[in-house]
Amino acid sequence: MLGALAAATAVVGPAAFAQPPGSASPTPVYFDWFEYTGRDAAFEAPVPAGSFRNPVLSGFHSDPSVTAANGKFYLVASTFTFFPGIPVFESEDMVHWTQVGNAIHRPGQLDFDGLGLSRGVFAPTIEFHDGTFYVVNTSVDAGGNFIVTATDPAGPWSDPFWLPGIGGIDPSLFFDDDGRVYILNNDEPAVPVRYDGHRAIWLQEIDIASKKPFGPRKVLIDGGVKPEENPIWIEGPHIYKVDGWYYLNNAEGGTGPQHSQVILRSRDVWGPYEPYADNPILTQRDLDPDRPLPITNAGHADLVQGPDGSWWAVFLASRNYAVRQYNTGRETFLLPVTWKDGWPVILPRGQEIPYVLPGPSFMKTPAEQAPMTGNFTWRDEFDTVELGKGWMTPRVPKTQWYDGSARPGWLAITPLPERLDTLVNPAFYARRQQHQVFEASTAMALPAPGVAAGLAAFQGETHWYFLGLRRSDGGRVEVFLERKAGAGDSEVVATQSAAEAPLYTLHIEGDEGRYGFGFDAGDGNGVQWLTRDADGTILSTDEAGGFVGATIGPHARDERAAQ
Repeated sequence: MLGALAAATAVVGPAAFAQPPGSASPTPVYFDWFEYTGRDAAFEAPVPAGSFRNPVLSGFHSDPSVTAANGKFYLVASTFTFFPGIPVFESEDMVHWTQVGNAIHRPGQLDFDGLGLSRGVFAPTIEFHDGTFYVVNTSVDAGGNFIVTATDPAGPWSDPFWLPGIGGIDPSLFFDDDGRVYILNNDEPAVPVRYDGHRAIWLQEIDIASKKPFGPRKVLIDGGVKPEENPIWIEGPHIYKVDGWYYLNNAEGGTGPQHSQVILRSRDVWGPYEPYADNPILTQRDLDPDRPLPITNAGHADLVQGPDGSWWAVFLASRNYAVRQYNTGRETFLLPVTWKDGWPVILPRGQEIPYVLPGPSFMKTPAEQAPMTGNFTWRDEFDTVELGKGWMTPRVPKTQWYDGSARPGWLAITPLPERLDTLVNPAFYARRQQHQVFEASTAMALPAPGVAAGLAAFQGETHWYFLGLRRSDGGRVEVFLERKAGAGDSEVVATQSAAEAPLYTLHIEGDEGRYGFGFDAGDGNGVQWLTRDADGTILSTDEAGGFVGATIGPHARDERAAQ
């Protein structure tokens, strides 16, 4: 992602942030490498030949949507206000996914300044038709509903085609076999809203060449499959046509523990749609919350057919600890779809989502560790000019504060005055936390006076830790741990002096809701821990709110204006 980000930002030029009067830009901070290791108990069981492990995309990859194209599968997920946005993944078997690009990869496509981290791009859907890929999406509080297109899923992707008249969220496209194209979306119902969470699913025809909806709009579902029970947040609609039936697939119940997936069908695309008698076709809300290694929040599914005729569902769910906490956000899971009396069922009620299960018959590498799941070590040596995918930054940069070429083998970050609690773009590169038990570390040179730099563990602008290193004009080196947990000011919770050294290694470790922060100055004393018992639940989605998971990565800030 960094490579795409660097190239994209160069298009608009280095529009620098304001610096203190009369001062020059601060000296960059140099990071030699970054390493991440995950060790979750849920991933310890071996995977038998022909099987795969859930989730297929660990760490926050929420609201997945999938399509089949050119003998492969392509998947997108929500990134909210992170940039580059809407990662595009490719797979031959829906198990082994590789990121090939981002649908939002140029600063000019969208702007998220002023938005909380969990606004921005919600629930993208991806379709392929007649040689073109379409991603349709909502930029919440920043433009509304739009479509971007590409002939190559790796990009480049077009600027947004905005969809006036299509309100709400979660738009998707349906290409019928008669050549007509329809757009679905969640919005307020045609009748007065009766309760909080009362929504409807709408349908309208769209001219796909001009990207303009036309003709009448119609409500397909008002409230949900049992309107008499006041169901909440019917959303994430998809239509599939199978054996002459139009199947309308929707999430219901909100994205928390009551989340579920429901299905309806009709002989006419405009309805009326009949709900399946045994809805929901996927949920975990009826299970014991105290069960071991729980998977919760399951829903927001998209279905796709494999080359062997089998059907599969990708969907979001969360892996919890301490019943309700989850720092890894909403992840992407995969399950087979069973057709029962003409209805698709993902998982019968009362059954737990399995961590390991038989894979598709067309799975290409059954014995190989899938790259985006399981326990693994991931290391970036910063040894290429085009820095690797898997990195992102909050909101859209307005200046190129990162550089992979200034010092070969190092990542150079020019500090910005923005702190992690800003509502614009701080100089912070984020990588998803993908495990409940993990270690992350980086090696860095000592920052210049007036600069603080190090590693951040970040859930959003109101919930984060910053393990930083700074030195005074007199040369004293200080390692500090700063914490923000809510709407108030951040606080420094620990400090320690360190010897001056050419290179420092910073460490963050996590074990569910317990985090440790330490450093190694290379002086033979090993890792010096500022704390090994910090409250990690402040990085839980349930605690912080919103829809993302925790991220970790290098951060640098210019503190000269505060001196």
